[in-house]
Parts: sequence; C-alpha cells; structure tokens
Amino acid sequence: MSEPNWANQTIWTGDNIDVMRGMNSESVDLIYLDPPFNSDQDYEAPIGSPAEGARFKDIWTLDDLDVAWHGEVAEIEPGLYEVIEAAGAAYGNNMKAYLVMMSVRLLEMRRLLKPSGSIYLHCDDYADAYLKLTMDAIFGKDAFCNSITWQRHSSKALSIRKYARNSDRILFYRPSGGGTWNQQYVEFSEKYLETFRYEDDFGRYNTQPLTGGRPGGEEAYGEFRGILPSAGRAWAPPRREKFPPDAQRLLPSSYEALGPISKCEALDEAGLLHWSRTGNPRYKSYLSMREGVHVGDIIIDIFRVTGQEDTGYPTQKPVDLIKRLITASSNPGDVVLDPFCGCATACVAAEELGRQWIGIDIAPKAADLVVQRLRDELGLFFTGIHRDDIPRRTDLGVIPPPAAVDNRRVLFGQQEGRCRGCLVSFPFRNFTVDHIVPRSRGGTDHIDNLQLLCGACNSTKGTGTQEELIARLKVQGIRP
Repeated sequence: MSEPNWANQTIWTGDNIDVMRGMNSESVDLIYLDPPFNSDQDYEAPIGSPAEGARFKDIWTLDDLDVAWHGEVAEIEPGLYEVIEAAGAAYGNNMKAYLVMMSVRLLEMRRLLKPSGSIYLHCDDYADAYLKLTMDAIFGKDAFCNSITWQRHSSKALSIRKYARNSDRILFYRPSGGGTWNQQYVEFSEKYLETFRYEDDFGRYNTQPLTGGRPGGEEAYGEFRGILPSAGRAWAPPRREKFPPDAQRLLPSSYEALGPISKCEALDEAGLLHWSRTGNPRYKSYLSMREGVHVGDIIIDIFRVTGQEDTGYPTQKPVDLIKRLITASSNPGDVVLDPFCGCATACVAAEELGRQWIGIDIAPKAADLVVQRLRDELGLFFTGIHRDDIPRRTDLGVIPPPAAVDNRRVLFGQQEGRCRGCLVSFPFRNFTVDHIVPRSRGGTDHIDNLQLLCGACNSTKGTGTQEELIARLKVQGIRP
C-alpha cells in the first residue's frame, strides 16, 4: 500500500483514465462509481436548476473510443477481451464500445484499491449482466459479494406488454474476500414489534425454542425438568451474549463451560426461560438485544431524490443510498474515490461520514456542484481543491531519467534488440527511449513505462500511447 499523492477534498476536471493513471497504487479504501449506463440517451440538467449546464451523452459507438483501448485490454487481460467480444456479438458494437471504455478504467481502479478495499458499481439492466462478467474478469469471480437492487419508487414509461422498469443495480465486489464490513440495519416493522408481547424487568421479549436440530452430545438428548426434546431435536440453550447485560449477571461465571441441560437449569433459575401453558420451555429473546433487520440486497426504504437535495443533475442518486454503502464498507478517515462524480453525491456523503474523498469528472460543472452542495447541505464554508492537471505518482521509488544509458541497456536486453513498434532488430545506437503511456496522459518515468523504439516508430507514435502506435502500424501493414 502507498500514501495518496493528492490532498483530501480534491475534485479533478478531466478524463478519469488519465487522472487515475497518475494516482498511487493501493491508495484508496472504497470506490463508488455511477458511470454512464449505455442507455442510448442524451441527458441535460433543466434550465434554472443548480446543475444547469451539466449534460452528457450516454450513446456509445466504436468511433467514440480511443482505438488503443482495444489493444490495451487485449494485451493486459486477454480473457476479459474475449468477454467483451462475446458481448459485442450478442448485443452489438455499442455494447462492445461501452465495455471497452469501462474496462480500461476498471483495470486502473483495481490497481488503486487497497487489498482491504471494496468497489460498488452502479448500473441498471441495460448492461448489468455484461458488467457483471467484466467485473468478474477484472476483480475475480470470488470477489463478487452482491448484486444489490435499489427500487427507485417510480416507473419509467414503457410500451405495452412489458413490466415497468423501476430499479437499478449496484454490483458490490471485495477483491480480498475480507476487508472492511460494518453490518447495516433498518428498523423493525410494526408487525414484527408486535411479536414482543411479553415484558419483565429486563424489557420486552418474545420467545424462542430451547431446542435445535443440530446433533449434540448424549446429555443434549436427556431430560430437563422431566421433559425430553421432541424427536430429531436436542437441547440447545443460547450463549450468554444473547441476553441483556443485567440478565447476564444472573448466570454463573462458568455458564459457557456447562453442559446443555445444566445451562437450561441455570437459565431457568435466572428467570430467563418462559414456560408455556402446556409446560413447554422456551428462552426469552429481548428486543433490546436486536439492532434491527439486517440490510439485504433489495433496497426499498430509500427514495429517489426530491426537495432541496435535488440539484437537477440528470442521473442524481440519493445521498442516503451512497451513505449506506460507504458506512458498510469503510471506516472514518478512509479514502473514498468517485471517478464519475457528476453532482458529487458520493463526495457529500463521504464528507458527512468523516471520510476522506476525491472525485473526478470530465465536466467542470462537477467542481462547482461539490462546492455548492457542501456549503448548502452541510453548512460548511467549503472551497475544496480543484485540479485539472494529471497527478504524478510517488510510489515507484527513485525514478531514473528516461534517457539514462542504464535504462537503454536494460530495455535493449529485455526487448532482445527489437523495436517494440515494428519488431525489427536494430543496433543499440538506433534506439530511442520512449514512454509507453505519455506523461501528459498519466504515464511515469519508471522503467516499467519505458521502451525502446526505432526512429521511424518513435516519429509515428509522437505523443500518443503505445497501443495507438500499434494501431497505426497495423493500418500501414507493418504489424500483423
């Protein structure tokens, strides 16, 4: 892991692929992205709204892409490119173009995430199935945790003979399989609360079976107060921690070491069993020991943006939705990245929750919105940091000069004397040290980003990327 090479509360204006290439590896704890959905629509904020002037096109064709991105994905993750090719065959070139655009960015996000980090990708059913395969290929299928469904509480207009479309998907991945997890809860329903119809000195309670279906030792099947467990069941008294602290003090200190029937007797003596009219013992389950209902993968309790929170941004998400994700998968002080920050909802949510944050958006309007929202919604005199440059990585150690003789010798040996462009062998003196990804687009001076090109290929490449050079050489018939 490395230290961030940027300041907290920074908004970048620019293409997020270039900005992310300049960010230090393993420096982000949580990524939330709400990218274009490939919805085949143009979006524009209404006149007079705080987001007036914000607009983006969510229509993708192969002509919209940097042609080099195809080669970049195919070289780094050939399996991923096969997934993209299959999606293109099934859905068309617009889906292929969209997934290529997303893949080069998700590959950078994988590099930026700490081993304990998590990523949430917000999408809908236009592309969720294809994005799931893409995320599986990049982060690993075992990193997949959930496909969360968020019901927007309104239905989009559709032609007849179809169900209304009123939900989004959020793909949740935790690459390490471990990482941060803070269980989230929602309030109990009134109907559920009504089941706690009993009350004693320790509070309201309902009753739970004192037996379980798991096999136990011989004693677990014996008599307790003259009663045998029913067929296929065994005595299974709860742990001490199931009861309120004051009730726990009534149990013997040796409680956990006791056998099942001795535990049942201790519970009875402490008044923590409830005996039914028919003489059936059950233990008391107290409402105070329940934090709420575990949040599931279907979210129906958070509504669409309304009122003062609504900036007019075309695809704005509610801050409470993003706060739930950030709270579950990060801790105060952690770094949250939103690479498609739009109207800055994730930045606002992170600030409210005491997290550090950075946002990137290609539209300058995003920087204006984050300043305005943090002032209006949080009452902060906030200015933030607005950058439109490309950060320089500081996690690569001492970076030698790009034209150093030692670098040329190492690269000459690695390339076996062949140009990385045309693949032709040349004498040592005919080579020029070149950046695979230009510094102007987030590339570094580290040897991993350096190569040797012959004079002709270096001239053809110019200020482009290596994959752009290869694409040009293919058009010229020089590369297969």
